[in-house]
Amino acid sequence: MTTESQALTPFTASDRPAVVQVTNLTKVYRTGFWLNQRVTPLQECSLAVFQGETFGLLGQNGAGKTTLLKTLLGIIRPTRGQGLLLGQPLGERSVKQRVGYLPENPYFYDYLTGWEFLQYTAGLFQIPHTVQKQRIPQLLEMVGLAESTARRKPLRQYSKGMLQRVGMAQALINDPEVVFLDEPMSGLDPLGRYQVREIILSLKAEGKTIFFNSHVLSDVEAICDRIGILAQGELIHSGSLPELLGTTQTYRVKVKNGSQEILRQWLPDLEFQDGYWHGRLKGEPQDFLTSLRLMNAKLISMQLARPSLEEFLWSK
Repeated sequence: MTTESQALTPFTASDRPAVVQVTNLTKVYRTGFWLNQRVTPLQECSLAVFQGETFGLLGQNGAGKTTLLKTLLGIIRPTRGQGLLLGQPLGERSVKQRVGYLPENPYFYDYLTGWEFLQYTAGLFQIPHTVQKQRIPQLLEMVGLAESTARRKPLRQYSKGMLQRVGMAQALINDPEVVFLDEPMSGLDPLGRYQVREIILSLKAEGKTIFFNSHVLSDVEAICDRIGILAQGELIHSGSLPELLGTTQTYRVKVKNGSQEILRQWLPDLEFQDGYWHGRLKGEPQDFLTSLRLMNAKLISMQLARPSLEEFLWSK
């Protein structure tokens, strides 16, 4: 890493140190036959992720999410910019012993069983066999793989969901301080997504720092303490959900009968579904209820709501 990166000073948020800290991180590739074309998947990216946080990085395909993650891990080198991982310059070999990583499209030795693959991974970290005998069954239970299946069944016979779970287990084999997950819900059915989400929540409960890329907005809202949004290689937003979506609560209401013209004044996004009017309230609830009584309309339900992450992204 450059001396510029080594000069970067770690900082803290309240009592939590920064686990990931990058400033103006940029990656430029040269393409074409004469290498005369420039592609910049990551440009001037600055962010910090603090100890114990679950940080979700959002963005469309090609936004630069995987490039950023691989740069943080030292798999690729930045063209310019500064960065620290666990207080050390990006790419520092000693730090890799303290992190876990699940790629978006991991490669597995498909002739090995799940158990053998985890033993192989543990060997790379020089984990003693006595520790492996305890650690591997614990991980298999955590990710929902039966020990008997992991011992007997070769990986080529695993389903997509099973491969994702054994991939999660190998990312945790060294009991890492920070876990990087690249699209961990990709290609999974609803049950598989739920299981992976529960694994992430259990890691969060243990106090692990988790950095993951995703485009599944509902999972990000359910899991993350803070999020970042990448667009064409630039980090355009970063913060907690209340910071991005606001703390102002509105109401989603369901009404029977009433004047469409008057209701639209209160519910700008008014829709008629299954015999009822639906919309998000604009204005004071008490005044709205008075208006309903005057037009002989009936309030069916009123629920607190705030703009969803999806609505926030589409509005940008």
